[in-house]
Amino acid sequence: MSLLERGYQHTTLLSVTVKLVVSCCYSRYAVAMMASSSPGGLRALTREAVRARIADAALVLFDENGFDETTVDDIAAAVGISGRSFFRYFPSKEDAVIGDLVIAGAQLRDNVAERLPEETPWRALHLGMREGAEQADADPTRWLRVMRVINSAASLRARNLEKHLAWSALLVPVIAEHTEPDSRLGDLPARALVASAFACLDVALTSWTEANATVPFGDVLDAAFDTMCGAAAPASPHGS
Repeated sequence: MSLLERGYQHTTLLSVTVKLVVSCCYSRYAVAMMASSSPGGLRALTREAVRARIADAALVLFDENGFDETTVDDIAAAVGISGRSFFRYFPSKEDAVIGDLVIAGAQLRDNVAERLPEETPWRALHLGMREGAEQADADPTRWLRVMRVINSAASLRARNLEKHLAWSALLVPVIAEHTEPDSRLGDLPARALVASAFACLDVALTSWTEANATVPFGDVLDAAFDTMCGAAAPASPHGS
């Protein structure tokens, strides 16, 4: 693996959790509404709502008792299903935390693509990620819990990186359509923009978590992107 590829992977390690939490915000709300209005309990919920309910229970148990220490049977008991039923919704404990990030990556790609006709590639990446940040700010407590759980288990960190690479693979071709290719290295400019955007997301998420969500994540993300814009701006010939 080249130095460039290693650096590219490193910049995307933590930022993977953003879309995970955004998608869970909607599912969690749907579960609460359906459960409160239907006497059928879990059987009356849609498959995606059941997945969200199981994931919520798993996340709490992982945070309180430890990821490795919590068993599938523990999670199943918390939501009133059997251990075998758990595997109808998730292939593993890791997937109960990570979810289907390929779908989330496709949503991010579409958000960015919609903005490209009017915005620069860098601005489109910023606004596409900003949309997710605004949704995630609606549930900062859960997001902080997700970060604690993922950072506590090596298997989760590895799975995050593995699945997060799929996001970049989806975004690079979209950005490449709106950037001038390098004469020798093809889509390197698009790859650099996507990697830099994920680096901003990574740094913003880390700073937001360390600040215990005392500042809205959207504001932190804006600051990270604005910093990169300032660093990339050409210096004034007059030093002003």
